[in-house]
Formats: sequence, structure tokens, C-alpha cells
Amino acid sequence: MFGKRGRMNTRLTVLAAAFAVAGVVLTARVVQVQIVDGAHYRAEARSEHFGQQEIRAPRGAILDRNGYPLATTVDAYDVYINRADWRDKTSARASAAVIAPLIGHTPDELVSEARKQDEGMYLAYRGLDFNAGQSLEDEEAVGLRLVLTSKRFYPEGDLASTLIGFVGRDRIGLTGIEADFDTELGGTPGTIYFERDSIGNRIALGSERVGKKPEPGGDITLTIDRYIQRLVEGELDARIASTGALGGTIVVMEPDTGALLAMASEPGFQLSQLDLNDPNQALFRNRAVTDVYEPGSVFKTLTAAMAIDQGLVSPESTYNDIGAAYIGPSTIRNWDYSVNGITTVTQVLQRSLNTGAVWLAQTVGADSFYRYVHDFGIGQSTGVGLGGDPEGLVRTNDDPYWSEVDLATNSFGQGIAASPLQIITAVASLVNGGRLMRPYVLQEMETPEGARRFEPVVVRQVVREETAATVADMMNRVVEGVPGHLAAVKGYHVGGKTGTTTGATLADGTVQDGNIASFIGFAPAEDPKIIVLVKLDFKEDKLGGTVSAPVFSALAPSILAYLGVRPEGPQLVTTGR
Repeated sequence: MFGKRGRMNTRLTVLAAAFAVAGVVLTARVVQVQIVDGAHYRAEARSEHFGQQEIRAPRGAILDRNGYPLATTVDAYDVYINRADWRDKTSARASAAVIAPLIGHTPDELVSEARKQDEGMYLAYRGLDFNAGQSLEDEEAVGLRLVLTSKRFYPEGDLASTLIGFVGRDRIGLTGIEADFDTELGGTPGTIYFERDSIGNRIALGSERVGKKPEPGGDITLTIDRYIQRLVEGELDARIASTGALGGTIVVMEPDTGALLAMASEPGFQLSQLDLNDPNQALFRNRAVTDVYEPGSVFKTLTAAMAIDQGLVSPESTYNDIGAAYIGPSTIRNWDYSVNGITTVTQVLQRSLNTGAVWLAQTVGADSFYRYVHDFGIGQSTGVGLGGDPEGLVRTNDDPYWSEVDLATNSFGQGIAASPLQIITAVASLVNGGRLMRPYVLQEMETPEGARRFEPVVVRQVVREETAATVADMMNRVVEGVPGHLAAVKGYHVGGKTGTTTGATLADGTVQDGNIASFIGFAPAEDPKIIVLVKLDFKEDKLGGTVSAPVFSALAPSILAYLGVRPEGPQLVTTGR
């Protein structure tokens, strides 16, 4: 009896000890979980119940030089459908009939997409116009959830689209100014915490709190003038349509400062009909900056400036044009196969003679020629600050594959490649006193430290001021010294030079047989306020003097009048009080 009771007591004692040990272990674990590691587990619980999302800051506006907005941010709504509320097809169709017309879908399409899954929120539309979202809020649509957001708005429509660029669905800049200055425009993102359900979906009406406030991006003011830009784009579209050109580029610059007043290229894209899934991504580039081409006879102005600057020739210096230049086994002829006899340097530009350009380059010599090419900015990026600014292609006499033929063809702008922006910047130095200006498109930028204003920058003095004045006068005689020149502008003295080269760039960036017809002109000749480059691409042969010079003639008087430059001579009519 005692033995059984003793064994029972022993078992109870062991059991009690086991419970005691378990209690100690459990207590220790509770202390570990709730006190020692409490913060860790509370954080885990919060992370499971609350989600974290980055909030994009309000994006800065892009303005033209006069402060008119070209791209700005406006309030909008993202449209969500709570799938659980659309399980009943009748209710779903009734709600879809209200929502679908405002987001570009049919009711059946919307119901089909939303009901592909049973649970969670379906994003039906991103960036619905604010007023349309407000009207939806007043409707009784089962399952509808509207989340206030923002989107990019373009008050001037599709103006300057290739320059401005666009932002993606995450509101990050993808092309153009939007991409090149995304950090400045985009500001600093913030953080928001929100409640989510057991499977991680955001609870539509759950609580939210802001963890870090976003810092808005700054506005950017461009040197582009919306009025001039619209004139240029309209004229480019009209000329492409009337001439059958594949595309083209027009750039307008202030020669004294390097400020870009307008920049248009086609083919391009429309901001109002932007398709981010478009496989032809080449349309999104700014061809005036990114594409290189052989400038052709426009380059003869630079070659003439080199020889005049060194004192080797004057505008009246002559050579005997026999219609051909022989470089070893190669023969270079004038574009029209003409033979002109005794010819002056001015006539070389007026008649655009290849043989004359070869003579000038040979007179200058290869070493000096390529030094000037470098000083004119050819073969270097312009420093404009825009993406895709290329160096171009120049083979100098330091290259083991260079030959005398390269010097000859380079003298009239072939065998050398540069962007439209490089060419207009180089030629601008001939009408502003010989100074190579850095082209710029940013006038002012808002920063956390205050407004930063951009001023003209002189890169270098390329030629003497006297040389520049002499060549500018010769370019004036190229237009006004040739009767019926299609670049002439009634009421203004102007100067310019044509260019025509083989090869045309297609929309996808490839080059096919055809040619590039170009013209570069400035006005007024006595005190240039604008310099304009016109470049048109064709399948067939066209001359710059025939198709591109008239574009300058059409644009120049409107731009000059807008800038307050009055015409000269008998065209003026004055009235007294």
C-alpha cells in the first residue's frame, strides 16, 4: 500500500516538476517574444497588415521662354473596380454601363477584364481627367473606387513633342527634357502606409498615413518660344506634304547667344496619341540633336572662312575652274558638271562649286583644315545638355586610313557627318563675330537652393571678327547676288547657303538611296537676330536651293516681325498723328 502511494507521489512530483519547467520555459518564451524581441514581432505584424508605397512628388512644369506652360501636372483619378462587388453579372453590367464610356471601353470589355479574377482590385484606367472622375463620383456604380492621382497635361497640345518628351506610367521621364532633367522635374518621392488584407491586397477604404512627405519638383523654363515653335512645325508639316519629303528638321537659333528658339523634326510622335507599346521607338528621338548627316555645300562657308582667316585669300581671289579637281586616281567635279573658268571665292559660294572648295582646302592645308574643323565644333558633342548629343564623324589626317581625297570631299561637306545642331552652331559663328557659342535650351531651372539661370557661354573664338564679317557678307551675296534666289525675303537683307548630299535617313534610322536637301540662312544681314537651318530628306534627288531655301523665305519674315525686327526700305509705311 505504502509502496503504491510512494510511487504515485513520485510520479506527481515528477509531473509537477515537468509542469514547473514547462512554465518556466513558456514564461521565458513569453518574455523573449513580448519584451526582448517585442519590437521585432510588432514590426512583422505591422508589415503584414500595412503595406508601403512610394508617392511620386508633384512634377515640375516645363515652360517656354515667356512662361507659357508646355507640360504641367494636373489632378486626375485612377479608376479601380472591386472584383468582389462584380461577382453578380447584373450588377457588374449596370456599373460597367456607367464607367466604360468615360474610359474608352465598351461595357462588355470592362466586365470581361474585371471578372478574369474573383478577388482584389482591378485597375481599369489610369489618369482619368479630373472632371470626368468627379462626374463618376456622383454616379451609383457598384464596386467603383476612385483614387486621386495626377497626370501630365500639355496645354499647347503636341507642340515640341520630340523636345519635351514624355513620362512613363510610373511618372518617370522616358525621353526628351522629361528624361534629361527627370531628377530636377521629379522632385523627391515620399512614402505612404496603407492597410491590406490577409492576401496582401490594399483595403480600398482602409486607413492610410504619410510616412515621408514628397518634395515637389522644380519648374524648368526653356529658351523655346511657343509662337516660333508653332510656326516652324506648321511650315515643316506643310513642306513635307507638298514636296513628298520623307521627313525633315528645322532649327531656329539666336546666333549671338546660342539660345534655341525652335526645334522641330519629323517623323515624330504626338503626345496626345502616345503609345508606349509602339515598336518603332526611333520616332521618340529628337533628330535635330541625335541624327548625323553629311551637311554638303553648307560646309563650304566654313572652308572659305578658314582660308580667309589665314589671310590666304580674299572674297575676290580667283582660281581657274576647269570643271574638275584631280586627286590621285580620283576625279571630283562640280555638282552641275559646269566649267566656269576664272572664278572668285565669292562665286565659289554663289555657284556652290566643289572644285573651288577643294582648291580652298588645299590652300589651307590638312593640318590647319582639321584644326579649324575641330574649332568649329565638328566632331564633338555640342554640350547642349540633351540626351543623344553625338560627336559626329570626322576622319582627320592623323588617321592611318586618311587620304588626300578625304580632304577634298570634306571641303564641301561630304565624308564628314554632324548633327543639325552642330552645323547651325558652327555656321552661327560666322554671323556673330567669329564666336562659337554653346547652344542651350534651358533658360531657368527651379532648385531647392533657388532659381538657377543659364547664360550664354562662349566656347572659343574660332575666326577673327573681320573674317566672320567678310564671310557673312559673302553669304548675303549668295542670296541677294543671285537673281531669283528662293531664300530672298522681301523687306529684309538676308544671307545663306544651300546644301545637297546623297543618302536619306528613314524613320527607323537607316539610310537609303536618295538625298538630303538643306539650307541655312540668317537675318537681318546687318545685325542677325536669327539663324535657321532647314533639312529635308527625300527618296529622289532634290536641290536645297529649290525645296529648302523657300522654307527659310517663308519663315523668316514672320519670325522677325514677331521679334520686333522691322523691315527696311520702301516697304515701310509711316503715319503721323
